[in-house]
Parts: sequence; structure tokens; C-alpha cells
Amino acid sequence: MIAREPSRGGNGSEQLVDQFLSYLAAERGCSPHTIKAYSEDLGAFVTFLEGRGDLDAFPHRIDRLRLRAFLVDQTGKGTGKRTLGRRLSGLRSFYKFLIKRKVTDHSPLEGIHNPKTPKTLPKFLTESEVRTLVEAVAGSSWMDVRDRALLELLYGAGVRVSELVGANLEDFDTERGLLLVRGKGKKERMLPVGSCAAQAMGTWLLRRPEAAGGRADLPAAQQSATAPVFANRFGTRLDVRSVRRILVKRLAAAGLPPGATPHTLRHSFATHLLDRGADLRSVQELLGHASLSTTQIYTHLTPSRLKDIYNTAHPKA
Repeated sequence: MIAREPSRGGNGSEQLVDQFLSYLAAERGCSPHTIKAYSEDLGAFVTFLEGRGDLDAFPHRIDRLRLRAFLVDQTGKGTGKRTLGRRLSGLRSFYKFLIKRKVTDHSPLEGIHNPKTPKTLPKFLTESEVRTLVEAVAGSSWMDVRDRALLELLYGAGVRVSELVGANLEDFDTERGLLLVRGKGKKERMLPVGSCAAQAMGTWLLRRPEAAGGRADLPAAQQSATAPVFANRFGTRLDVRSVRRILVKRLAAAGLPPGATPHTLRHSFATHLLDRGADLRSVQELLGHASLSTTQIYTHLTPSRLKDIYNTAHPKA
């Protein structure tokens, strides 16, 4: 939440911001990370207004001149275009919330566009690198079995790491090899996980109680529908940071260059699907992207595939 001295804003703006952040969590199902980002975006704007002695204008009397002055101020402080765009997006969402709640009838962001940012191509592993990474996890301990299943799912289903650690036993259909995940905004989608991931998962689920260390009261020992699929060495739900540490460890053990993240495996999943002929719409559904434009970045990663299609389909090729 954005904290300020009460004497600095008597127009209820702080309460409106807090209501907005609560709305993001309760109604839109945003993650704590997303809510923190929105809070920082609004906080930067509020700090700017305070510096100008202009806080009383927030939020009802904000106009384009103030917004443009904010952008100039942020640019002068070395804020990059990507962060500037996020700041504007945060403010835009805030005013949409105010309009929805009939607090105001217009948004000062209308007609103001985010600064253009260069498109950066996501990093990905080659098929052989993914194979090396996964096959290097060949130990027999329960942690080895768990880590193999983790890597197989991150690549085999293309899930976000937050979706993976949030999965419960009821979400995995072992017979059909399907995983139900809850993505951004709590949107659900059913994903095929592939035969390799399904096999690794089957082995892990048999070994999973070992993570509880003999304690029946820990989540890892429980078979209830809402018990976590993946557990840590304390017998409780594995978290995102732990998965990142596991990947760092497994990359080093496989002799692969450092730097890959769980999201790199998701990028690899999408890239390899397109390279092998999958259509963009299907990949969009699998990734859980709300907009096709988000998925289209992967088309820049497959020039060899585009050349193959051209050579096969064009009469003058």
C-alpha cells in the first residue's frame, strides 16, 4: 500500500488507492508481485505530485499537462521506457477502476500512449540443451525424482512457475496426462503434459510422502485434493524461489551455461512447438496469453521454420 502523512492529502486519495489495490487482489486475482508493481507505479506518481505541491489534484484534477510533466520528470531521473510504460499502465488501470466505481467519469490517460520500446527476443534453450538438462537429473533420491518431474513439467507443459508451485493434487489427471492450472486473473486452463512429464510425475507422486520425513501432519504426507503437488525438504509447498534455485543447481550439474530461469523453459516450450509446425493460436491457448500479440514474439525466433514453409508452399521456391 502507499503510505503518506495524513496531512498531505485530505481528498481521500489514499483510501482510493488502497481500495484499488484490494480490488486487484480480491476481484482480479492479481499476484502479490503484480500488486506491488501497481503500488510502486502509483507511489511514483504521488511522490512526483507531492514534490510539486500538487497532491490535492489527485486523482480528480489530473490532466495531460501533469502527466506529461511526470514523464519528463521520470525520464530525467533515468527511468527506462519499459518502466515508464508500466507506470502509465498502472495509472490507466487505476482510472479504469475509478470509472467502474463511478468515482470519476473520465480518464486523463486517454490519448496518452506508452513510449515505444524495442522488442527483446526471449531467451530459450535448444532441444538438445533441454534434453541434456533433464537427463542429467538421474539420481534416485526423492529430491532427484521431484526435480526431474519439475523440469519435465516446466518444459513439457509450458507452465508458469507460479502456476506449477500452486498446483494441488486434484489438478493433476494422471490417467489422461492433464494438468489444470490457474493463471493470471485466476483464469483456468487444462494442459496436456506429454508422456515424459506424465511418467516423471507418476514416479514423483509415489515418492512424494518421503518429503514429509515420516510426519503425517505435513502437507507432503497428505493425499487430500488441496494438498500441494510439489513439496520442499520441510514437507510443505515448494515456492517460486526454490524452483529457481533448483534450476540453477541442475544447470550447473548438466554442464550448461548459467542464466536460464523457469521462464526460459516456458519460452523453449513455445519456440519448439512453433519450430515443429504448431499454429500460433494453439500456442497462445497453451501459454494462457490473453492476447495473440503477446504470443507473436515467438514468430521472430523461428526463421528456419518460416523458410521451410516457404520452400514447401511457394511455387517459385
